[in-house]
Amino acid sequence: MSPESQAPEALPSRRRRAPRGGRHRGDESFLLPPNSPTLVLAVPGPARHAATVIAAELARLVEIEHTGQPARVGHLEGDEASLTAVLAGLRAEEDELAAVVVPLSTGPDPRMDAALHAAVSAAPVHAVAAEPLGPHPLIAEALHDRLADAGLARADRIRLMTMVTAASGVIVATPGDATAVRQAEVTGVLLASRLAAPVFTASLNDESSVKAATEQLRAAGAASIALAPHLIGPEPEAALAAPAAASVGAAASTPLGAHPALARLAALRYVEALSLALAD
Repeated sequence: MSPESQAPEALPSRRRRAPRGGRHRGDESFLLPPNSPTLVLAVPGPARHAATVIAAELARLVEIEHTGQPARVGHLEGDEASLTAVLAGLRAEEDELAAVVVPLSTGPDPRMDAALHAAVSAAPVHAVAAEPLGPHPLIAEALHDRLADAGLARADRIRLMTMVTAASGVIVATPGDATAVRQAEVTGVLLASRLAAPVFTASLNDESSVKAATEQLRAAGAASIALAPHLIGPEPEAALAAPAAASVGAAASTPLGAHPALARLAALRYVEALSLALAD
């Protein structure tokens, strides 16, 4: 059921912002009516400076760019600013949906999913969990931007324009196991199309996986290789990106951080989950 088919008091209405130049031209945002369920960003790991800053900035972008309503942040580990505490602090009428929890993750993660669903199930208010932010074309766009920021790809300032990358091959390095790598391959294909260069995916948790991707790129003729971390920043594996790149002689871009595309995806996942919840 599409958001537009819902009653205005039940679901966000779509609004089109004034056109802006560059990649954002034509973007839509979602205007939440009063008393809408709270959008809560679920952050992997405990609260710490880097994770807190990234999550807070994304929450701010969600509000000012898309929903018009404050978003909350809850961490999946530790007692400080925990998701459990955030949900416990919400108030709602009996059986009224109080929150939609959006995982701050570029793809499905069994450990994170389990912690998120446990917190949602134990909440004293009615809450639902949304899908992870990716895979989605906007993740590939954000990876491209971070590569460009690092001087490893030419910036794509005109949508759909074929670009030439400064690196002749890219490794999309994702947290998780072989399943996570397969899921990240969707993003890798989209990124390869944007860069017009070969892209292979690898696991940050497996050094041999990164080496195998490097060998595949070398076999494909890539002389210079860049590693693009397929993560946001709060994930524990963020610390593995630079050593993984150094181990294979590759340059690395930074994690996605508070990229505007992630804020848009958070708003989109909220609307999707809310639509499903109200349809049940």
